[in-house]
Amino acid sequence: MSENVVHLHKHTDTPAAVDNAPTVLTVVPDAPPARPVPLWVRSGRAVKHAVTHERTRSAGRSVVRHGLYTFNGGRIVARRTWDGRTGARHERMIRAAEAAGNLEAAEEWEERLQRFRAARHHRRMDLLHSPVEAAKGMAVGAGMSVGVLVALGVIMAISTENVGHVVTPLSATIDFIALLIRIVQVVWGPALTIGPFLALLALWSVGRKQQAAPQWALPANVRNGEGEPITPSIVVKALRDLGVPALARAIKEMGDAGASMLSPITIAGCGVEVDVTLPSGVATNEVQNKRRKLAENLTRHEHEVFITIPTAARTVRLWIADSGALDEPIGPSPLVTDETITADYKKGKAPWGRNLRGDAAELSVYQRHLLITGRSNQGKTAALRSLALWLSLDRSVQFWIADLKGVGDWSMYDGIAQVLIEGPSDDHVIQATEMVEDAVEEMNRRIEVRRTDPAATFPPLIVLVDEAQVAFMCPVKGEDGRPYGGAKATSRYFMAVRKIHNQGRAVDVLMWQGTQDPTDQNLPKLVREGAHTRASLVLGTETQSRMALGDKAVDDGAAPHLLRQGLDKGTLVVASDGIEMPAGQSSITVRTHFIDDEPAAEIADRAKALRDGVTTLRVVDQAEERDALADVADVIGDAPRMRTNEVLKRLHALAPKVYGDQWTNDRLKSLLEEHGEEPKKSHGVMVVHRDHVLRALANRDTDGSASATE
Repeated sequence: MSENVVHLHKHTDTPAAVDNAPTVLTVVPDAPPARPVPLWVRSGRAVKHAVTHERTRSAGRSVVRHGLYTFNGGRIVARRTWDGRTGARHERMIRAAEAAGNLEAAEEWEERLQRFRAARHHRRMDLLHSPVEAAKGMAVGAGMSVGVLVALGVIMAISTENVGHVVTPLSATIDFIALLIRIVQVVWGPALTIGPFLALLALWSVGRKQQAAPQWALPANVRNGEGEPITPSIVVKALRDLGVPALARAIKEMGDAGASMLSPITIAGCGVEVDVTLPSGVATNEVQNKRRKLAENLTRHEHEVFITIPTAARTVRLWIADSGALDEPIGPSPLVTDETITADYKKGKAPWGRNLRGDAAELSVYQRHLLITGRSNQGKTAALRSLALWLSLDRSVQFWIADLKGVGDWSMYDGIAQVLIEGPSDDHVIQATEMVEDAVEEMNRRIEVRRTDPAATFPPLIVLVDEAQVAFMCPVKGEDGRPYGGAKATSRYFMAVRKIHNQGRAVDVLMWQGTQDPTDQNLPKLVREGAHTRASLVLGTETQSRMALGDKAVDDGAAPHLLRQGLDKGTLVVASDGIEMPAGQSSITVRTHFIDDEPAAEIADRAKALRDGVTTLRVVDQAEERDALADVADVIGDAPRMRTNEVLKRLHALAPKVYGDQWTNDRLKSLLEEHGEEPKKSHGVMVVHRDHVLRALANRDTDGSASATE
């Protein structure tokens, strides 16, 4: 019978009465006993835990691994032995050469096979006569050996004058042979016992060296394979396991000779490069579409393997990065590190970044319209601005800039650009459209001059619109009813850009645009097709990649949609004849240098120093007229005094466009000092007194000298 639990506690209403409270005895019956777990349930749980435990699984993998090392090691040794004794290796090489279409190599291996068979036939014929020759040789050898031993015994007998020494050398030889026989008899038994184990150990060693076991059974450090060097056998295995049946069958028929599909593996920057000649029946796009699987077969991430199509038929070019190399920074721009660098619009090239090989990627902008697109916050403006910063170091180049984001990314061009528009509103789009239309008029003027004077030259004019999708999507219509945005022939911005694309390069009027997520609505086909240099950061879909770079570049392997959002910032896929790229490729991947705002301003200052002085026409919002002193009195209200920081905060909330970041403590102090009042300290903190502000309002002139906009 179960026992009850006895609880002793005191009843008390207040903490102070705890010590004097009476003790009460409470008997609480025990809870009913839990039902025992059946033995078969406990046994099942124990078995499940033992089976799924990591040590059990590791032990199981180890048993499978080492067993397969031995078994597959035997297969490897047997294969090598068979290859050495037969012409199987030659036949595989012949099939490989035929599959690759290399008839010369096939004929050479056919000749080697014939020579091998002739030599083997000669050896076999020699074996037919070898027993007789061996017997004769043994008889002659034995006779000569006995004669020598007897002659040696005669010499010893004459020397020692003892006739018994005649047989001494012969008897010593017989004793030595008997000793050898006894040694063999002693060792033979253990050798028969240990020999198989030594043979198995040798086979295990061969299998272990070749890692002849499934991936799941290999040790963790081998199974991960991070950073393992790329070898021909690894590439062939990766292609074999790609899931392309025709390719797998061809490689299986070729055996180890599948490496004949590969060109020499060469070091290429922070990775390696190899050309793969595919066997008949396998198309290049079948390999391109398996990029992720191929990368994983090569123990790399998808973004670390690039597949392009060279000029050779039925060939894919693989560039395989060293593990983790693409996540390392490429270093600062030469524009930042070399203050003496200059630009040449016609002959020079902008130091834009580095290609995947690690070589400098330089872009010529001479008479080339430019389009850079990509998702938001991936480095589009930085990539576009770095080109403009370099070109601004050529004092002959003129800039008309419209920044339809309007957050100050292009503010350093005040004093460089003739026109600078900053802001995302419809009014800014109207101003940007009028700027592009003015560029069309300038282009037409230059064309007319060129007709009368073919030798006339003009300063290059870069018409740059950042966030151009804002212009294309603008719904506002002008007084004539024509929309500013859109992709139809009635769109003012669209038609102005098209006109510059059609004729601008002939008179060095160039259109540079940066835009987000290209679609037919925010980047019409005729506009994107008109750019000579097209570059794209990370995009969402292959369709967008085709819009950004064109069908040919994507068909040849360009894949900005496979770049990593947020991780591959500043990495561009570029299609242009203005950048050097390997022969046969229509695009190249460039990791651009990032130039932050502060060094960008320093480069802009160097550009301003090269110029005679440019008056920039800035198009800004017209701020409303406000009475700053009256606003200060209004935000203080009935409070006798208020901290200057709080006054500024309330002013900004009252009129953000007027009292923006330019209004500081110094600006507020200057305003009050102008009227004979100034902030005072109270308990070590600067404050504004209400009475002082009211007195300033009463005494000020009637000409409105306290206006915030003066």
